[in-house]
Amino acid sequence: MSDSRVYPESSYSFQQSGAGIITRIRLENFMCHSSLQIELGEWVNFITGQNGSGKSAILTALCIAFGCRAKGTQRASTLKDFIKTGCSYALVQVELKNQGGDAFKPEIYGPSITIERRITESSGTTVLKDHQGKRVASRRQELSELVDHFNIDVENPCVVMSQDKSREFLHSGNDKDKFKFFFKATLLQQVNDLLQSIYEHLNKADALVVELEAAIRPIQLELLELQGKIKSMEQVEQISLQAQQLKKKLAWAWVYDVDRQLQEQTAKIGKLKDRIPACQAKIDAKLRKLELLRDCFAKKKDQIAVMVEKTSEVRRRKDELQQSISSATKEKLELEQEHGRRNISIQKMVKRVKLIEQQIQDIHEQHVKNTQAEESEIEEKLKELKHEVDSANSTLSSLKEEESALAEELSKGMNEIRKIADEIEDYEKKYREITSYVRELQRNQTNKVGTTASGLVVTAFGGDRVISLLRAIERQHHRFKRPPIGPIGAHVTLVNGDRWAPAVEQAIGKLLNAFIVTDHKDALLLRNCARDSNYNHLQIIIYDFARPRMRLPQHMLPQTKHPTTLSLLNSDNPTVINVLVDMGNVERQVLVTDYDEGKAVAFEQRISNLKEVYTLDGHKMFSRGSVQTILPSNKKLRTGRLCSSYDEKIKDLEREASNVQEEAQQCRRRKRDSEDTFQDLQHHLQSVKRKCTSAERNLMSKKLALQDVKNSLAAEASQPSASTVDELCQEISSIQEEIKEKEISLENIRMSVNESKAKVKNLKLSFESLCESAKEEIEAFEKAERELMEIEKDLHSSEAEKAHYESVMNKKVYPDIEKAEKEYEELNVLHKLMFYSLKFQDSCGKASIICPESEIEALGGRDGSTPEQLSAQLNKLNQRLQHESQRYSECIEDLRVLYEEKERKISRKQQTYKAFREKLDACRKALDLRFSKFQRNATLLKRQLTWKFNGHLGKKGISGHIKISYEEKTLSIEVKMPQDASSRTVRDTRGLSGGERSFSTLCFALALHDMTEAPFRAMDEFDVFMDAVSRKISLDTLVDFALAQGSQWIFITPHDISLVKQGQKIKKQQMAAPRP
Repeated sequence: MSDSRVYPESSYSFQQSGAGIITRIRLENFMCHSSLQIELGEWVNFITGQNGSGKSAILTALCIAFGCRAKGTQRASTLKDFIKTGCSYALVQVELKNQGGDAFKPEIYGPSITIERRITESSGTTVLKDHQGKRVASRRQELSELVDHFNIDVENPCVVMSQDKSREFLHSGNDKDKFKFFFKATLLQQVNDLLQSIYEHLNKADALVVELEAAIRPIQLELLELQGKIKSMEQVEQISLQAQQLKKKLAWAWVYDVDRQLQEQTAKIGKLKDRIPACQAKIDAKLRKLELLRDCFAKKKDQIAVMVEKTSEVRRRKDELQQSISSATKEKLELEQEHGRRNISIQKMVKRVKLIEQQIQDIHEQHVKNTQAEESEIEEKLKELKHEVDSANSTLSSLKEEESALAEELSKGMNEIRKIADEIEDYEKKYREITSYVRELQRNQTNKVGTTASGLVVTAFGGDRVISLLRAIERQHHRFKRPPIGPIGAHVTLVNGDRWAPAVEQAIGKLLNAFIVTDHKDALLLRNCARDSNYNHLQIIIYDFARPRMRLPQHMLPQTKHPTTLSLLNSDNPTVINVLVDMGNVERQVLVTDYDEGKAVAFEQRISNLKEVYTLDGHKMFSRGSVQTILPSNKKLRTGRLCSSYDEKIKDLEREASNVQEEAQQCRRRKRDSEDTFQDLQHHLQSVKRKCTSAERNLMSKKLALQDVKNSLAAEASQPSASTVDELCQEISSIQEEIKEKEISLENIRMSVNESKAKVKNLKLSFESLCESAKEEIEAFEKAERELMEIEKDLHSSEAEKAHYESVMNKKVYPDIEKAEKEYEELNVLHKLMFYSLKFQDSCGKASIICPESEIEALGGRDGSTPEQLSAQLNKLNQRLQHESQRYSECIEDLRVLYEEKERKISRKQQTYKAFREKLDACRKALDLRFSKFQRNATLLKRQLTWKFNGHLGKKGISGHIKISYEEKTLSIEVKMPQDASSRTVRDTRGLSGGERSFSTLCFALALHDMTEAPFRAMDEFDVFMDAVSRKISLDTLVDFALAQGSQWIFITPHDISLVKQGQKIKKQQMAAPRP
């Protein structure tokens, strides 16, 4: 597969180094050409001629020379179709320039490379030649390597645009056709097809593993069944062994039965006699406690009798005073209530008199004042009410504004809280990453097995797999021509401390895990060792170990005060340094401290022999021609592998983690403060809302009052009659007389209330003095009563306990002891009789035949079971043994052998399938990661295309936008012309004029060209459907872009190109007219 490199910035310029440019094309018996040789310039080339003159055959020959299939050219189905009629072969030779820093194997090919493709009726061959025409390689793999090196993809329409692709793209208004062109030009289609193909292969492999796993399930069931049989048969053996032991115990149980009963009875008597002293001690203790309690009870009873006589008189007087206080208090409350009722009645009468007098005064004032004065007063009141309404309106408006401002502050506060929460999450994520890295360093530090002489840990350069690989190399060392060197990182150290370690690892990090071998045979052997050690994708570098260490002259190094990667590396092995120079260009990599200094060194100082600049924080900067590129640091790359001191690195990381935690803690405090402020603002907003509601009510009441005054102004005042005033005066007189009468009775009640208050006060004082004097006596009496009750309670409890222990002693202990002694005497007599009997001696002899008495002791001796119990157990075991023996007829040893064989077989298969599953999961995980990166790159390319398209349109004062839908597979172009006064955007390019449509489509093509990388580009018949004006604009635009872009361009057209401007970098060639 060709390289799918598509860069976010403008393409890399090959013109500066001259590598990959086509200098000459020679055709022999190819299509319509018998013999054609054409020389091309390094910049812009125009090839023109009549139709049929063989212009397009030149592009077809280019595609064939660089490995394209016949069907890919859309000109033939097989290669032999390109042979000119009447000829036996066809020959295509393409000469490439091979100079500069990007040359392909210059030590082999020299300053130029010739690709020769010979086609015959039966076969086709490809040969690569050096600058002297000497054959160097004929393998297709070498051609693929050259194409990948120069990034030449002739199937990409942005590299070679044939006639058919020009018509399909430049003159089609279909959104799907534009999308296909974009998808193929940016190589997204190639990557997408490859990823989908890998997904299909993974799914097939997954289904195969599932089938294999399902195939061993019946064997697993058989294995479980065998395991159950073996366990059951093992239980049968165990039951048989238990039955044999029970038989032995039963034989001696008849001999030991009487002895056992005697021992049990002796132990029982001992236990019963041991209970007598304990019970007697408890009874004696309870008797002593009873004596003490009875004495205390009698003394306390006498004390209470004396106290009762003293407090009885006090209690009587106290009860009398309480009754007197209750009755006096009740009388006082009744008098106060009556006084209050009459006082309220008098106040109501006084208010009535004042109201009537006010009515009389109002009546007189109405007679005195004229109508004009009344109107003047009402108008003044109207003005005042209007002013109050305006003031209420102003207050309500200010409150509304304050409410709006508070709502806005609340929104800002919520946004700030969310922002702080996001910061906290970022700090926590960073802290987890640092702690994970610290744990990884600590694991590497503790791995003493893989530590080199320089102090570096081998497992830091590939993990535990490296240890397994090194052991495999040690086992196969006799098969290697020269022992492999690796990993490279374990053979290099840093000079002058660890300061530049992060930058050095960013520069050569991919080479640190690699191994070096001396030839291809050792490389294959090392690859097999890696496969056996489960170390896949090991990078192996073939290099001549006999070469001495390179001595680089000063003029070939970057002329700068900053250190290079080579100056900071030290190795005892010269081959390691040579590989880093040849493969990693470490002598041309400059290291700087910060970002700004790196930009100055990479882009401003124009330092010779400089390839890349790396900063301590991981940025990579380089320039290729006029293109300046800055790449951010790789966050996933673990640094610190080259550190001489893991402890210092871990301490630095721990300090950084502590700082991150502190920052997160500060953010949490800020969040709490913001939340408190947010709560205060919410309370303030609620308060303002309540004030607004109150202000609205106040405004409404003012408006209603204003309306009432306006209504009263329109109403006419009625004239009071003189009789009304006389009636009111008479009413006042009668009310005043009634008030005087009630005041006299009220004074009498007030005196009675004062007397009752004094009475209650005197009674309370008497009661308090009585209580104070008798307080100590009453408290002592109550305390004595409580103590007496406690003593009485304890006395009853002790008597009950004493009676309980006496009952136990008389009813249980003594009778049980007598019964046990009687049984012991009977058993003793029986034992003596049996010892001298012939039956006893016969039982001992039979038991000795079954097993000796010493074996019984080894089995646990006399366990206390009776012969009846042992016999019952033995019968149960025999029945169970007979039942289990009938279930299985196989031998247990045969079953065990069969089980072990099947278990080994299944285990091997399970391990194999598990390894398959792990590899599949790893592949799927890696593929998912690649697919996510592919989607992210596709999104970035979509944005970049719009930016570049708009940039090209802007040169003519036009603006536009490109919309790409990967789901619907469409690409639409929107263009806005500067003369369009309605600011209307044209969404279909067919709505534009011919020249506008051609220019916008050309800008789209140039934007795609600007995003791709190739040493040369070719376009065939790109202007066939353009008018003269559109062709002139398009040609000028293409020439300007080609000259600015810097790579080689080949334009093929049948039209007149005299309008194209002349220049040293523009070469025009005319094809000969076709023969009739």
